[in-house]
Amino acid sequence: MAQIFEEARKVGWILLRALIRFAFMFINNCVAIPSYCLYLLVLQPLRLMDSRAFWQIEGVMFKWMLAMVSSWGWIAGYTVTEWGDDVRPISEEEAMVLVNHQATGDVCTLMMCLQNKGTVVRKMMWLMDHVFKYTNFGLVSLIHGDFFIRQGKAHRDQQLVILKEHLEKRYYSRDRKWVVLFPEGGFLRKRRDTSQTFAKKNSLPHLSHVTLPRLGATQVILKTLGPQQENGSLGVGDTEPTVRKPRGLQWVVDITIAYPNARPMDIQTWIFGYRDPTVTHVHYRVYPIKDVPMETELLTDWLYQRFVEKEDLLAHFYQTGAFPPPKGQKQAVSKEMTLDPVWLCVIQSLAFASGYMWYSVLQYFYCCLF
Repeated sequence: MAQIFEEARKVGWILLRALIRFAFMFINNCVAIPSYCLYLLVLQPLRLMDSRAFWQIEGVMFKWMLAMVSSWGWIAGYTVTEWGDDVRPISEEEAMVLVNHQATGDVCTLMMCLQNKGTVVRKMMWLMDHVFKYTNFGLVSLIHGDFFIRQGKAHRDQQLVILKEHLEKRYYSRDRKWVVLFPEGGFLRKRRDTSQTFAKKNSLPHLSHVTLPRLGATQVILKTLGPQQENGSLGVGDTEPTVRKPRGLQWVVDITIAYPNARPMDIQTWIFGYRDPTVTHVHYRVYPIKDVPMETELLTDWLYQRFVEKEDLLAHFYQTGAFPPPKGQKQAVSKEMTLDPVWLCVIQSLAFASGYMWYSVLQYFYCCLF
């Protein structure tokens, strides 16, 4: 009987904590997202006069928004340990980021682990499934200039054309640096069987921890933003002036996310916090863009090889609890990614203060008008 009461107490505490967390995050969204939108609405004259300054300010606020999402996991004990190459030295250079995709929590993990990588979060562009457009964070990503891609054969060719136009119009005009995409085109659990069937039919590697990547978006990004076009210029619409094109992509950052016991973390876990404190492991490997072939067949082989390497990395991690050391080294070195709790508190305080300020302003105008 005592054991039953103890179990009931634990379940009750988990439910109460989940309810409190949900209430806090709901309020957090209600004050932060409208404040972000209203600040940018007020700053529209600056966008007309100095587009670059406008998007720099927007980037800072966007980073703060992602920091708030990171804090939700941080206070629940969901942390990140990093392995492999140090990406901070290239944080100010243009890069394409390839990430394996297991669950919705992958996005939250990236939001957290990239917070301390210079201006990466401020100047990054995400390629996400179109369903994210309809989430609470969809409006923020839409304003920031992220791209929502629709999956499926019926939409594939059209979506690649739209992606190219989006990159030409938004990437350089908003001073973006890193483009983040999930080449598998869906979650592991949904695509694994299809991928393995395709691999068997075409004599390709059998993968269990990742799926065979799709070439389309990767190739469009390389062709549109690659360094071979660095002498060109892009004409952008709206009121934004023609932007001189920089050097183009210089790096490919290959990120592999691993969860303990191969149990991916979804956004529900991140919000409600019902899982015990968990360390997610993130492995980085950096490739110079000159090592990436542009021809379709060679690029396909190169991309497949990256995911074969991811398969080996994940297989080793699930067997040993650690990623393997780089070639030529005897031991892999990891480091815990840390966030400053004081800084997170300041960000949250600014969000609630902004929400109160905008509520007071709108209430004043409402009273004046009505």
